[in-house]
Amino acid sequence: MSSDDIFELLTLMMDGAGQEISATGPAAKPGVPVVRALERGIVLMRAFSAAQPRRTLTELARSADLDKGTTRRLLHTLQVAGLVEHDTRSGLYALTVGLLEIASAVDTGRELREVAAPYLGDLADRIGATSFLWIPHEGMGLCVERVRAAIPNVDAPWFTVGTRTALNCGGGPRVLLAYMSTEDQDHALAQPLPKRTPMSVTDPEALRKVAQRVREQGYEFAVDDFVLGLAGLGVPIFGHDGRFAGSLSISGLTEAIRSELDRNIALLREAARAIGRKII
Repeated sequence: MSSDDIFELLTLMMDGAGQEISATGPAAKPGVPVVRALERGIVLMRAFSAAQPRRTLTELARSADLDKGTTRRLLHTLQVAGLVEHDTRSGLYALTVGLLEIASAVDTGRELREVAAPYLGDLADRIGATSFLWIPHEGMGLCVERVRAAIPNVDAPWFTVGTRTALNCGGGPRVLLAYMSTEDQDHALAQPLPKRTPMSVTDPEALRKVAQRVREQGYEFAVDDFVLGLAGLGVPIFGHDGRFAGSLSISGLTEAIRSELDRNIALLREAARAIGRKII
């Protein structure tokens, strides 16, 4: 995973506005106090995003709903800790590479990502589409790797490393929904299900039927449900012990994928089997 990808992961995890659905943690335990200053510092870091990596004191205070004095003190503390930098000439604040050290310790999806990375690159080159690796996470789909083709037929900037998305749209996410346990599926379908286009399915019972169909055919070809004119094609990844590990998908122009659908499914399945054999 490159430093650029790690930076994207961090900024997307922190970006409550730019991310499809912002990450949420577990509720505070009864009787265990929340450290208010730390909570405010985290909220402040989440005010940075891939779209706005450099921001003024005023912008940060407004985004974090804090007064300027508190915001300035928090930023100074983060600056001393090596997590924020301040350009005195422009007055702009930004996150620093210190966060990359923290990101390197994230273990979620690491083994699968390291095994799958070369196969995603091969798929992107052979199909000419952006390839993705997904795992289920807290009732949503988490993109843990993405590779763009050298000459893609279309780019997919809305799903970057670290993006979490509901499981009602897209080939890869809907494969995750299909192979979840019934309990996990119920949890996933209780999440907000955005209707991005007229083709987006948002009814939980209809999505259960979609999930059954995906399991029966072993892949999902999701057409026009995220952006009109684009499609996602996804297949499941199973470990050598038969355990469901995640999904592999591509995204591109609908007709470009449809015109060679059988070939594309075969390529994805071949890559998924190769990845599954190497998972420890």
